[in-house]
Amino acid sequence: MRNSSSTLESLPTMFILVGIPGLEAEHIWISIPFCLMYTIIFLGNGTILHVIRTDTALHQPMYLFLAMLALVEVGVSASTLPTVLGVFLFGITEISFNACLLQMFCIHSFSIMESAVLLSMSVDRFVAIYNPLRYTAILTVPRIFGMAASIGLKSIVFMAPLTILLRHLTFCGHNILSHSYCLHPNLIHLPCGDTTINNIYGLFIVTSTFGLDSLLIVVSYGFILHTVLSIATGKGRRKALSTCSSHVCAVFSYYVPMIGLSMVHRLGYHVSPLLHAMMANAYLFLPPVVNPIVYSIKTKEIRHGISWILSEKKARV
Repeated sequence: MRNSSSTLESLPTMFILVGIPGLEAEHIWISIPFCLMYTIIFLGNGTILHVIRTDTALHQPMYLFLAMLALVEVGVSASTLPTVLGVFLFGITEISFNACLLQMFCIHSFSIMESAVLLSMSVDRFVAIYNPLRYTAILTVPRIFGMAASIGLKSIVFMAPLTILLRHLTFCGHNILSHSYCLHPNLIHLPCGDTTINNIYGLFIVTSTFGLDSLLIVVSYGFILHTVLSIATGKGRRKALSTCSSHVCAVFSYYVPMIGLSMVHRLGYHVSPLLHAMMANAYLFLPPVVNPIVYSIKTKEIRHGISWILSEKKARV
């Protein structure tokens, strides 16, 4: 009983969120690009989801995986929106301990899901190029929904222990965060107790999700290139590779900022707080902003679906 009460006493009641270090006076102006990014994220990904839902011709594996990606990106952005706009628009910098843990859980869970969806999409591209005649027979709708359920369950199972472990650490009054949202690599630097178990489990999550997913994506593209090179005509090769271009952009926009943010957190105090903030924002905002734009431009079927929706609205007016 004494241990549980001392644990509760060691937990901070509030964390202090930080916007862009050194630019606190300009936060109201900085809120404008953030509001614009959120508009693009929700409008762009929402449009893709609506097009895929309403057009039965798009109820195919490639577009169902794209819908999963759009849904996950909406989830990541919805997780950060309350505190980001709270800090930049209204100057609300405090967040309760439990709300911070919930936000951290949601952000990282959706990030794990996004990595797994990107891997699923690379497998989808391999199957489509390697065995196009059996493409829909291999990736059936029930199988895709099963994959989606397993991705969601895996993310929750992986993140739940990390949240519980944080509740058992001693914080000793350290409660100032480096961002306008709660991330585990930032939170784990605040406790004054032993964080070895947390660090080991955090490393396990990173290697078994992001690390393994990225490795398998590279392997998938190795098989894709091998298959493409076996195609006799140059036109056939270009057509096969063109179907992967949007996914390659999605992979780079996701993993490059993530690697950059990981390096910044490893370097810790040797890196300026401004770079910390910029890399974290790039990691969370770049993929959901870029992906709907890229897929809308590069994917003919999505482009036609958006044009059809706009023409229908004009006809009603």
